Amino acid sequence: MQAQREVALAFGRHRRGQVKHHVPALRHQRRKARCEVAHLAAHAGIEADVTMHLNKGIPVAGGMAGGSADAAGALVACDALWRLNTDRDDLMDLAAELGSDVPFALHGGTALGTGRGEKLMSALARGSFHWVFALADGGLSTPAVYAECDRLREGLDVPEPHVSDLLMQGLRAGDEVTLGKALSNDLQAAAISLRPSLAQVLETGDDLGALGGIVSGSGPTCAFLARDHEHALDIAVGLTSAGVCRTVKTATSPAAGAKVVG
Repeated sequence: MQAQREVALAFGRHRRGQVKHHVPALRHQRRKARCEVAHLAAHAGIEADVTMHLNKGIPVAGGMAGGSADAAGALVACDALWRLNTDRDDLMDLAAELGSDVPFALHGGTALGTGRGEKLMSALARGSFHWVFALADGGLSTPAVYAECDRLREGLDVPEPHVSDLLMQGLRAGDEVTLGKALSNDLQAAAISLRPSLAQVLETGDDLGALGGIVSGSGPTCAFLARDHEHALDIAVGLTSAGVCRTVKTATSPAAGAKVVG
């Protein structure tokens, strides 16, 4: 896992734990951020008298842990606003209580996740990597994708999860070619089963010379690894011209976890 997302939040003291978004249809993600704030307030023994304005740049149900990034940002911002100076380990524990991806959004960088994904160990990664994200129309329900994964695997002998040596080698060496070859996602087949058009998106990225391409998380966003910034722009333009996705975004990794920037 590598951090590569940004969430902007504006805060003011107001009604208890109120959360406002700048985009519609975000009840679940609004609740996630609000719960994180309530957790922190209860932990500190104070009232959650804050209003949060979340400026979302990550699609809802896009397989990019946007709701978890919101929650991590809310947790760090409120800790600073209330001058709590909560111990980092305690913040990570609070994050893990709310969701498997929230601790990583706090941790940032490059990390190996075990358990539900909430147990993190920093991984050595050299240099930076350039990514292109093909965003789809609409989202995919994460529970639905997991259920489809279970259906597809029914009766199969599924091996235990393991760390890819090739993946770790690519990260340690800062070798984007090796990393691209090692990219994989156990949920990809399920996401494509529910959204067959994703296969065309992945094929288009491959035709455009991406070093690797996968469905991001539970989808429907697809992520492509590029050689460098210019190559990423070429892939982004190609995906847009092909009309296989709603829009594209580029990003670099690794990136820091949630922090106060202003």
